[in-house]
Amino acid sequence: MEIGLQQIIDIVREAGTLMDRTGGFEVHDKGARENLVTTSDLAVQHFLAGRLAALLPGSGFLCEEEDFADTAHDDVWIIDPIDGTANYARGNENCCISVALVRGGELSMGVVYSPWRDEVYTAEKGRGAYCNGKPIHVSARTYERGFLFTALAAYHKEWAPVCSDIIRDIYRDCSDIRRTGSAAIELCLMAAGFAELYFEMHLLPWDYAAASLILTEAGGTICDFNGAYPSLFKPSMVIAANTRPHCDRLLETVHRHLDEWPF
Repeated sequence: MEIGLQQIIDIVREAGTLMDRTGGFEVHDKGARENLVTTSDLAVQHFLAGRLAALLPGSGFLCEEEDFADTAHDDVWIIDPIDGTANYARGNENCCISVALVRGGELSMGVVYSPWRDEVYTAEKGRGAYCNGKPIHVSARTYERGFLFTALAAYHKEWAPVCSDIIRDIYRDCSDIRRTGSAAIELCLMAAGFAELYFEMHLLPWDYAAASLILTEAGGTICDFNGAYPSLFKPSMVIAANTRPHCDRLLETVHRHLDEWPF
């Protein structure tokens, strides 16, 4: 069944109205103080699952909340109802809705919507990347002038020391480090040319699926610990850059500190 990117955008924008800016939601942790879920996350996910299932009957889902995984389908939606929940719970604008469509095992479409920024990043395989309908592209900056988006594996703090060593080595050679608290937003900002380098030790597919398509359609490169495209259905290390040589350089730095991915 054929569907259009604009249909997904419209549904995701409507879902954004469920993200309450007044603090009128409940916050709970999911087994760790760093890993939060709000009633808004659940409301957005339920809305998206219902509307997207109706848009594409017979499709499956991989969603962050409530262990919602049904991926034995040709068409699978990968959904993060709110990426950056910890930010959202504090009223920080760096949070977004992320929706990717996988068709026949390949990313087909991606939408990342940041309501408080009023930014909709989109991509369709082979058709480029856009922000609010305007084409975007990665920057041409060198590694040495690049900004690095990164984090210290907040949900796996036992790996903070090796993350710190990797980040230190990258930082020594690049311009500076940035951190928003939303992987999807950071990869989209890279796609739009605001940063050039990316390293995260451990992410889930809903964190990066849609944004990874947006980044690659904007001319960027992304890979896992083995240099392959990050898994669409399992956790992954995520390394990304504005160019393939820069991505390879990041990967070489990681391999100096790790013989294998520890997850």
